[in-house]
Amino acid sequence: MRKNILFTLLFAALLSIARADGGMWLPLFLNYNEAEMQQLGFRLTAEDVYSVNHHSMKDAIVLFGGGCTGELISSQGLLLTNHHCGYSYVQSHSTMEKNHLQNGFWAKSKSEEIPMEGLTVTFLIYMKDVTDQVLAGVDEKTSEAEREKIVKNNIKKVTDEAVDGTTYKAVIKPFYYGNQYFMFVSETYSDIRLVGVPPESIGKFGGDSDNWMWPRHTGDFSIWRIYTDKDGKPAKYSPDNIPMVPKKYFPISIKGVEENDFTLVFGYPGTTRQFLISDGVDVVANVQNPIAIDARTIRLDAMKKQMNLDPRIRLMYSAKANSISNGWKKWQGESKGIHECNVIEKKKAQETDFQKWVNSDNDRKNQYGTLLADMRHAYHNYAIYTKTTTFISECFFGPEIISKGVHPYYRLLVTPALEKDNATLEANRERLLKSNESFRQSYCPAIDEECFVELMTYYFTKQEPVSIPEPLLKYVRNDAAVVRATMKNLWDKMGTTAPYITDNEKFTQFVQNASAKQIAKTANTEMMMLYDIVYNQYRETASKHNEVDDQLDAYYRTYVKALMEKDKDRVFYPDANLTMRVTYGQVKGFEPADGVNYVHYTTLDGIIQKEDPDVYDYKVDPKLKELWEKKDYGRYANAKGELPVAFIASNHTTGGNSGSPVINANGELIGTNFDRVWEGTMSDIYYDVNRCRNISLDARYFLFIVDKFAHAQNLIDEMTIIE
Repeated sequence: MRKNILFTLLFAALLSIARADGGMWLPLFLNYNEAEMQQLGFRLTAEDVYSVNHHSMKDAIVLFGGGCTGELISSQGLLLTNHHCGYSYVQSHSTMEKNHLQNGFWAKSKSEEIPMEGLTVTFLIYMKDVTDQVLAGVDEKTSEAEREKIVKNNIKKVTDEAVDGTTYKAVIKPFYYGNQYFMFVSETYSDIRLVGVPPESIGKFGGDSDNWMWPRHTGDFSIWRIYTDKDGKPAKYSPDNIPMVPKKYFPISIKGVEENDFTLVFGYPGTTRQFLISDGVDVVANVQNPIAIDARTIRLDAMKKQMNLDPRIRLMYSAKANSISNGWKKWQGESKGIHECNVIEKKKAQETDFQKWVNSDNDRKNQYGTLLADMRHAYHNYAIYTKTTTFISECFFGPEIISKGVHPYYRLLVTPALEKDNATLEANRERLLKSNESFRQSYCPAIDEECFVELMTYYFTKQEPVSIPEPLLKYVRNDAAVVRATMKNLWDKMGTTAPYITDNEKFTQFVQNASAKQIAKTANTEMMMLYDIVYNQYRETASKHNEVDDQLDAYYRTYVKALMEKDKDRVFYPDANLTMRVTYGQVKGFEPADGVNYVHYTTLDGIIQKEDPDVYDYKVDPKLKELWEKKDYGRYANAKGELPVAFIASNHTTGGNSGSPVINANGELIGTNFDRVWEGTMSDIYYDVNRCRNISLDARYFLFIVDKFAHAQNLIDEMTIIE
């Protein structure tokens, strides 16, 4: 089969063993990294990591839910991932009477395990390069619109053929902005049950304060089990289902980790953008992140105020606060890292070098001469659209009363009422009532009122007036206090004016009984008019944003191709896109600032040092403290008699790697990845080997909690522990 020149360049890049800093490698090609891995201490082969001919490590790895990783740790389908990966599922099965989030949960037998409706895990069966099939019919003269159509049709044909007659699913994803395509064939299991989770005081110790930070002392793990039908096939929940007998699972080593030990992380990293030019990095650091950070600060402050007053609200809002705060904290570190590492300036220097290379050859000038200039022109508009859409999504739609109240009410009832489509309106009433009932079950009006008033005040005082639709300029004032008072008045009016959306009882009655004419009339209320104007602006701007985004993708496809022509000896690993990857490195401390030197591990002693009974995130479980006082660590202590909790290493990870196994030179589990250091969160865009570190839970602390703290001997007996 014909291979074009570009594919040859891509393949040659993958063959190179001259590893760049960082890297998220396709396991299919890991044999080309094998020599370096072994030089770093790896004692196995690439075939042990990924193989389609025999069972390998990849058979013990799952995509957990929609965006985390998990690993099998027993011959009976026992699965390990992060506490925060299963957090929302545990919350959904928690009540004040049985608060598994706060108190933890341990099934002492399989009959006690809790089925989790909606939770799935997915195994990769194999991956395959399908570039030629996907790009069949595409050449340099093909327009972008025609290319998209051809690629879409080819992908459907290839995936349909791959899974015909099987229970598998197939997805094809672009790499290097569509210069290359890989198919991933997988199998999904849906009978997943909760086996064990530590209390929040362990699994979430440090909370938002410690999130993304080092030193870290969080016991971030949860344990699950995969069930199958009697033939070992995927099946919906049934009491007759049996624990999975996996093809592969990880033995767990308690020998410990030392500085410079080899580590390998296997999982499903979500998104990286290493090829961004300086203009793209500038949009992230100086346009998008500042707005999102400010808006989420407002929301988190409102939530925490009420969560600290009422344990019921804490339970109700824990998962929401987690979801909001994770990005909020990460983006702060990302912008900080971009500025402190001079990433924009370094990118500009690379672009200057690239342009010199282009200009030194007439053929290259004809092909790439205006490429960077075209990209910069596109980014000018991209920045404007990004600013507008970020203000709207983070501020205007930040209050739940708008995103889960006003928005569905208007789309489901007002729109068909205005269009005199009574059939659709009537069909939508029950749908709206059900979604509203679900929304109100975990809703605190006091939190949302503060969010509404403060976010809308931010929205109308921090944007340039030119970015705000003309009918809404009446809300714009230099004095934030005036805007705040206006927004407070608007909140109050929503409860006294149809459809009474902030008064749930009146709102429910209105939705049930209002005529189409009465519903249509509510389109003229102040809040509905405000919503309609902003929502239409968002749709129009998002459409323009997507058009520029598509154009930039096409530019980047050419840019990456040119970079590979320019730097033939450089390793170009593909950006993460929630497909299986391998990254490897070594256990290492780091120096984030002058005079600051972080060692590579933390211990239970650090938990006690952080203890603060008056701060929820730093409360220490009395039983854990008693074990510390007695130094009752059993076989899980290190050579110094300390109980290790977490460690850091130079593995290149990102979102999606949460729950990934951290594997030693012998292929044994030594930890579970759960975070990155704050100083290195810009690694999605620029990886700095001197400051980017992944944070992992030490397997010894995980086993100690299961064994000594929970006394779940049934689980310990299931695992293969290497001493």
